[in-house]
Amino acid sequence: MSDADGSRARYRRIMRFAMRYMAQAWWYELFLPRIGLERFSALGRRRRLQGIARNFHGLALGLGGLMIKVGQFMSSRLDVLPPEITKELEGLQDEVPPVDFAAIRAHAESELGMPLDRAFAFVDPVPLAAASLGQAHRARLLPADAADAGFADAVVKVQRPGIDRIVDVDLAALRKVAGWLHRVHVIRQHVDLPTLIEEFAVTSMEEIDYLHEARNAELFDANFAGDGRVAVPDVAWERTTRRVLTLEDVTAIKINDIDALRAAGIDPGEVATAFANVMFDQLFVDGYFHADPHPGNIFVTPVPDAAPGAAGWRFSFVDFGMMGEVPDRLRHGLQRLIIAVAARNSRQMVEGIRDVGVLLPTADAAELERALSALFARFGGMGFAELQRVDPREFRDFATEFGDVVRSLPFQLPENFLLIIRAVSLTSGMCSSLQPEFNMWDAVEPYAQQLIRDERGSFVQSIGREAVSFAGVAARLPRRLDDVVSRVEEGRLQVDTPRLDQRLRGLERMSRRVVSAVLFAGLLIGGAVLRPEEPVTGTVMMAASVPPLLHALFAGFAGRPRG
Repeated sequence: MSDADGSRARYRRIMRFAMRYMAQAWWYELFLPRIGLERFSALGRRRRLQGIARNFHGLALGLGGLMIKVGQFMSSRLDVLPPEITKELEGLQDEVPPVDFAAIRAHAESELGMPLDRAFAFVDPVPLAAASLGQAHRARLLPADAADAGFADAVVKVQRPGIDRIVDVDLAALRKVAGWLHRVHVIRQHVDLPTLIEEFAVTSMEEIDYLHEARNAELFDANFAGDGRVAVPDVAWERTTRRVLTLEDVTAIKINDIDALRAAGIDPGEVATAFANVMFDQLFVDGYFHADPHPGNIFVTPVPDAAPGAAGWRFSFVDFGMMGEVPDRLRHGLQRLIIAVAARNSRQMVEGIRDVGVLLPTADAAELERALSALFARFGGMGFAELQRVDPREFRDFATEFGDVVRSLPFQLPENFLLIIRAVSLTSGMCSSLQPEFNMWDAVEPYAQQLIRDERGSFVQSIGREAVSFAGVAARLPRRLDDVVSRVEEGRLQVDTPRLDQRLRGLERMSRRVVSAVLFAGLLIGGAVLRPEEPVTGTVMMAASVPPLLHALFAGFAGRPRG
């Protein structure tokens, strides 16, 4: 079969799969409900979704290439896809049989423009790792190249022959399917599929451009220059092209090999804490981070000649094809979200979510506000230690309820935000495997606090707005309470919830918090004005503003009943 025939057959196989399940979805999810058989349609929905995901799992393994990446991508889209699909795809691994070394040799020689024996002193024909887009082999540089590069032992990554064509075919099929689905109103209201596919396409094209990966490695290395915790492999540019990448061999103890760590005298618990710090430095300080920190990409390298007081080991990162950035807009949106959480303000939190591009324009913000209010009501007043003591079943029940609300909204994560969640999720899983009692909240908390401190001007402004908002509520409070009583007496009162007493207590607590908020603002501003002339008095006033600030933010939750 020619390459063109193979491409057409691949395209047709993907399209047949898509058309089959689109027709099934039209019948069960659109036609039957329209003729009054919605209950019949819902009966087997879970089984149907699992069947679709299972069959796609088989399709991806059969076709290989980009379709495995599609499955992995979908398994992480909890914001868009139901759990019946994402759970079925969780086990889809980027592991496929290796390409025969003769084909890899020919492809590498074509890219490098010379026989492999002239390019390297040695290349191991047994692959070190094989994946859907390429595979890696150990190698040794020639003496002259080793002198230029500064290392001799190397790892050579070679793309699978024909992967460019496979990626083009797969993306063409995915774009066509996304275009069809985007014409369906109910789908268009909930997810922007063409945008999702384009995000995936950009990430995929970057992953098969090894020059891009080499530049990523150098930028990552520059961010950790002088940091003894992290090592990054150097690039042998003379032996690197778009389809062949030659890096220094930094393989060592896999980060999740607990037995090997202990045999080397390295405490896995210390590795967990240090790894979390390194990853969160990337996310919150550098704004440029490794988005695929799974065990195969992170090594722990012993350092025998470490300086006194140093750890005696360091992390060696590899595979820089998937990197993420935290742009200014996203950073500011995250800061606004943190401030909204600190103020327990659902409306501001929704605005912050809009700022980072999570909600589509068709989103019902009121529905999300109600869900967030429920979140704050149940867990908002708890510190990290208290959260740890909550019954896991309560978390699970709330997660199910909250997840249903989120999936009912046109709610999807921007690519950068998705990569952040991926990195944090992999980091959390890794650290928990190294140290079962590891608390991710404790690791994140210092960075969240620093983020607020860095934006203290915005924070003070936000608290000021909160004080004005509370003051407005307080000014209208007597009239509102009187109106409530009048409507009850006249039988005109309509409520959304039976917890009327709780709401009235909430309004009462809010009025008390107004006093604290205004007192905080007065002490803080007064202290700042006085401090240049009266340092002691000014400092005391500013310090005295802290208790009313804490009361304004958190007092409303101290006495709130749980559940």
